[in-house]
Amino acid sequence: MLNRKAKRLNKEQALQKLKHYCGYQERTHQEARDKLYSFGLYKQEVEELLARLIEEDYLNEERFALAYAGGKFKMKGWGKIKIIQALKEKRISEYCIKKAMEEIDKTHYQSTLNKFAIAKWSSLKSETNVFIKMRKTQDHLLQKGFEPNLVYSVLKQLNDDGFDESN
Repeated sequence: MLNRKAKRLNKEQALQKLKHYCGYQERTHQEARDKLYSFGLYKQEVEELLARLIEEDYLNEERFALAYAGGKFKMKGWGKIKIIQALKEKRISEYCIKKAMEEIDKTHYQSTLNKFAIAKWSSLKSETNVFIKMRKTQDHLLQKGFEPNLVYSVLKQLNDDGFDESN
């Protein structure tokens, strides 16, 4: 295997590659910045190209946050805490995170939490100790990123009334 130095791209080549990169799926500013640096560009060039990508609407952090949060909630069933943490790790602004959280429908969010609680509770049929069953269900829901106050409320309902497992 040859050990060749990567060819440095000029600004225009890098811009075209980044337009394709950002057009394929939503990207964060940091992902785009890292990609530009990987092309061998310098700080001044990177910042100029980032500004241009933002102006031309190839990069939009709010749009990214909305798509990311919606996708993680709908496809993976993540709760808001887990989504917020992931967005913070991607260096998304508090404003964009807040906007993304507002877009998650409260009714759908609650029904998703209930669905996961019922599924976990039902999977523990062989567990005879109700406290262990509740603890395992609680841990599962917290690990999914649901807020503790909502989890406790669902567990209380589960313990008091039981859920109709046919839902």
